[in-house]
Amino acid sequence: MDEPSVSGYPVRMTAPSDKQPVLVLDAQDAQDLAEFYARFLGATARPTTNPEFIEIVGERGIVLAIHRKHTYAPPSWPRPENSQQAHLSILIAPDDMDAAEREAISLGATPVDTDSSAVPGNSRMYADPAGHSFILAAAH
Repeated sequence: MDEPSVSGYPVRMTAPSDKQPVLVLDAQDAQDLAEFYARFLGATARPTTNPEFIEIVGERGIVLAIHRKHTYAPPSWPRPENSQQAHLSILIAPDDMDAAEREAISLGATPVDTDSSAVPGNSRMYADPAGHSFILAAAH
C-alpha cells in the first residue's frame, strides 16, 4: 500500500484516524530555507519522494515542509498592500529569548520593524531567508 501524501510528499501516520497538519512554505531555494529551519529548530531536513518538497523533521515528526516554487515572491508584510497571510510562532522560554534571537539572526533571519500593536507582548518578529514572517514568542 502506498504511503499517504499531502501536496506530493508522504505523511507518516501511526493510525488511520491520526491527523497531522503540516505547514508548507514556498521558496525559490527550498534547500536553503529547509536548512535554515532545520538548524534553527534543531531538526533535520530530508528530501521526499517529490523533488519539489523537503520535510523538516524533529523528534515529534514532521514539523514543517518547504516547497520549491520557481515563481515565488516573498510577502511584503507589514505593508498593507500585500499583507501577511500566515506566520510561524516559535515558542521560546522567556529567559532564552535573547539567545534565540541571536541564533535566528546568525542563521539568516532579519528582524521586522513593527508597531507595538502588530506583535503580541513579549514577542519578536522576523523574516526568514525567503521572506516569510515568524515570531519568537515567550512561552508561558
